Amino acid sequence: MYPDEFDYYRAESVDDALDLLDEHSGAGTTELLAGGHSLLPAMKTGLSSPDVLIDISGVEEMQGISVDGDTLSIGAMTRYSDLLGSDAVAEHAPALAAAVEQVGDVQVRNRGTIGGNLAHADPAADLPGAALASDATLVTHGPDGEREIPADDFFFGMYTTDVGPDELLTRIEIPSADGALGAYAKKPSPSSGYAMVGVAALLEIDGDGVTSARVGANGVMDHGVRLSPVEDALADGALDDETMASAANHAGDDLDVDMMMSDLQASNEFRAQLLEVYTERALTAAIESGSSSAAAD
Repeated sequence: MYPDEFDYYRAESVDDALDLLDEHSGAGTTELLAGGHSLLPAMKTGLSSPDVLIDISGVEEMQGISVDGDTLSIGAMTRYSDLLGSDAVAEHAPALAAAVEQVGDVQVRNRGTIGGNLAHADPAADLPGAALASDATLVTHGPDGEREIPADDFFFGMYTTDVGPDELLTRIEIPSADGALGAYAKKPSPSSGYAMVGVAALLEIDGDGVTSARVGANGVMDHGVRLSPVEDALADGALDDETMASAANHAGDDLDVDMMMSDLQASNEFRAQLLEVYTERALTAAIESGSSSAAAD
């Protein structure tokens, strides 16, 4: 299918993009084009029909990876393939790096962007849970300047975030998790590869015990969620299979099963079961990543 007609503009800078958003704010529906892997298929099928399309994929100031002190900074237009090729991301954000490895396929990872993924807020996308587990801060830019939004406050619901209609998500900042253990485990949809359930885990350890944990999930509710009961169950726990399994049993404690996603591929009750299984797998994979690193050293 072909999309409906639209006006196309290519932004050269963040300020240029904001000016275009302001200029066309009253001209019907305006959409931002990042990697295009979500928006363009929706336009072709008629699910989305913007009157104005603003291409921000070439804005250089929204690209790149850097480390400043204890903070990893990632431009919103940085592609998945660049994240996978970055030693800084692997070192400072291991849970995010593990999730990016499971996004789409090679073609998608060569074009898709981290900011497009997070701003689109598809509940079945792989990165919301990892952003939550990584304690990310999402930085937007609007008419009044920059605004910092903790990942815990960023996702409102299906395809809905705290980014205002006159704002851009420009970068993601992540506190360094150097030395922590990170992993991501998901049950992919057999038809699309999106997550029926995906769980990201970031564990800080000291000796044979867990000192702190952050666990995030996607594909379960209508937006990414923290699994706080799992985190609490892991605190000061041992690094063994029994502790991981026991903690995973609490994955759904704060979640209403009746409000979980339900579709032809998995009912809400089945997703609740999958959540426990894949939480345990993520925790176990995180521990195993530490063992693999130690063996390599």
